[in-house]
Amino acid sequence: MAQVPYASYLRVYEPLAAFSEPERSHWAAYARRGRFPDAQEEIRRALAGLAATPPLAAPERESADAFVLSVHGVLCVCPWRTRLRAWQALGEAGHWMMPESVLDTALPRTVREGALAEYETWREANPDARPWIRSALWHVPVRWFVLFADAERQFRKPGEPPPAEGPAEEKPGAEKPAGPERPLLRYRTPMVQARRRLARGLRTVRRELPQGPLAEALVEVGKWLEEFHPRSLVELDYGGLVHTIPPEDLAADRSAEETAAALAALAEGDMDRANQIYEGLTDRWLSVRERQFAS
Repeated sequence: MAQVPYASYLRVYEPLAAFSEPERSHWAAYARRGRFPDAQEEIRRALAGLAATPPLAAPERESADAFVLSVHGVLCVCPWRTRLRAWQALGEAGHWMMPESVLDTALPRTVREGALAEYETWREANPDARPWIRSALWHVPVRWFVLFADAERQFRKPGEPPPAEGPAEEKPGAEKPAGPERPLLRYRTPMVQARRRLARGLRTVRRELPQGPLAEALVEVGKWLEEFHPRSLVELDYGGLVHTIPPEDLAADRSAEETAAALAALAEGDMDRANQIYEGLTDRWLSVRERQFAS
């Protein structure tokens, strides 16, 4: 089965206690099912809406599904919130790096405008709503790597058994893909570690590069993380990118380690070294991003 799309994901899994009723009871009952749809199922459902006539820019109802993990014996949930994320993605359509004519063919302007108007109405009644999942097409934003350490990297080649889970384990009985295991590259870390690394990186960037865009990007990620329970788990998943990056490049990818090295050099005042590492990292991800235009 084809793997779609070529996107990476930053997810937050919150402990069940972080949810208020009736949502807490919903997720508790959901977890007792023991079998759950995976990330590809979420994508297939979203794409089915785009294939409808007329296409649906966002699902008519919010998803009642989630990703579920057991973190040191504590049930943690990452709600899909597919409808909310679809609305928010529409607001970022200008950054999709595709011609306007292509976008209009796939999703007519009238459909997009109608969905955005619906979102504005919904937003007025739900001003505090936020997604547990962020996605990026055809790349992993470098700012995401600031949250993780190389030791938290989990890599699996096609056909290999799952990697050691580190601070989390899949919920027993979770849905597993049929056939050979798909390749996987992800990082997982406790929320407290993610916030600590981001704060440390932000201090360095503000001191050495106060006028650059990186500080603003880190602040934006930090504000999002502050919305969640301090005992949450943060996950960076390469998602569908594992199917477009050559296997040898994927195995050699150490982007979190390089990001940490660039920040360490910056903290030491070695601007040349920091620039060398950062430019190499960004150039490599730019080459991945450019593959979306390959025929």
